[in-house]
Amino acid sequence: MTPEIYARALKVAPEALRPGLSRRLTNWGLVALCGLAFVAMCVDLELAPESFLLGLGKLARFIAISMPPSDGGDLPRIVSALAETFAMALAGTVIAALVALPLGILGAKTVVRQPVLHFAFRRSLDWFRGVPALVWALILVSAFGLGPFGGVIALALADIPSLAKLFSEAIENADEKPIDGVRAAGTPPLLALRYGLAPQVIPVMASQVLFFLESNFRNAAVLGIVGAGGIGFELEERIRIFAFDQVAFIVGLYMICVAGLDTVSQWLRQRLA
Repeated sequence: MTPEIYARALKVAPEALRPGLSRRLTNWGLVALCGLAFVAMCVDLELAPESFLLGLGKLARFIAISMPPSDGGDLPRIVSALAETFAMALAGTVIAALVALPLGILGAKTVVRQPVLHFAFRRSLDWFRGVPALVWALILVSAFGLGPFGGVIALALADIPSLAKLFSEAIENADEKPIDGVRAAGTPPLLALRYGLAPQVIPVMASQVLFFLESNFRNAAVLGIVGAGGIGFELEERIRIFAFDQVAFIVGLYMICVAGLDTVSQWLRQRLA
């Protein structure tokens, strides 16, 4: 900033460039309060340096005994569990997308223009979004027993409110001029949505569904640890018997699969953009 511009800006908004003493004290006080709150939380959570160093030592021993990675002679079983995990993620994402689509249409303020109904519907979605997939899995595994069924439904229930919110926002942000043009030609309302709205929002929705598929493939492994099947069950079983060489093999193979899925999903999203 040149001296001339600085002098001009100082005349227009002196408080922005040279805040007064009270404002500076207030800002520093807020910074100090945030720092004290952070330190208090660290103390409450026992985030001491010695605990961190002790954990690093144990982690180093775990890594040492996990080398070299080994499949333990269970490669077909591990591959089958990976396939089951992907099937869980795919089924949960498809179910969530199918249920979220009509909910997203109802949640769009350009469709439901009554403010009270729109507010109540969107807040109900926010309420259900507060329940993570792991909590749903714990409930559903208790209800339906061990296996992938509870995991699939848990993923779907966790994704439905989030996808519905994203779908409704995509519909709200769509340009209404193509829809008005199709309607002006005498097209029925449903066909006007089909030819005026759908071409705008379908690529966005498909990209969002692909992103959730990536996330669900990672989340499905966590759900398996609580009994929802898939690769998480295999991991939990080997961690329990301290077979860390097999744990390292499964984690490495899973990371490769996640990276491959992310690459394919990113390519598809770019094609849809």
